[in-house]
Amino acid sequence: MTQGHVARGRFERAVRAVLRQPADDDRPLVGYAALGAGYAVTAAAALAASARNGTTGRPVSSGDLALITVATHRLSRLITKETVTAPLRARFTTPVGPGMASEMLEEVSTDPRHDPFSHAVGELLTCPFCMAQWCATALVGAHLVAPRQARLVTSVLTAVAGADALHYVYASLDRLPKPSD
Repeated sequence: MTQGHVARGRFERAVRAVLRQPADDDRPLVGYAALGAGYAVTAAAALAASARNGTTGRPVSSGDLALITVATHRLSRLITKETVTAPLRARFTTPVGPGMASEMLEEVSTDPRHDPFSHAVGELLTCPFCMAQWCATALVGAHLVAPRQARLVTSVLTAVAGADALHYVYASLDRLPKPSD
């Protein structure tokens, strides 16, 4: 058994003991705890980088917040639903069928009782609402650490979200009854 497996086993036993999770509870609480710890470490690292840059106390402007909001929506759907990002999710999901335009419907493919970590990651990678928290944190962190570059990224994502909305409007207009000649 590798050192990683030993550490993982210890972590899993410790979390189950703290949470007092009964044996018949098949929720991947250990996986959720690991993801939560990873999120906390990532957010702390972003704050530390921001503190080093002297930007910790600087508020995000309302214009940047608007960009971040729309960009968060677009990025979370890109990661969790788009066909082109399916390879990122493939280890954790099983395709169910097509979703909305250029999107896939997938379900988590791991049994939470056998691999709570992979199951929790699969849930994160298939839920745009769950992923939005991570995306928003990353984008706000980027705005604090590298504002010019972050504005470029959020502007592109916001433009793509706007274009997506226009595609849906155009498609819905195309479905309207045609006037007779």
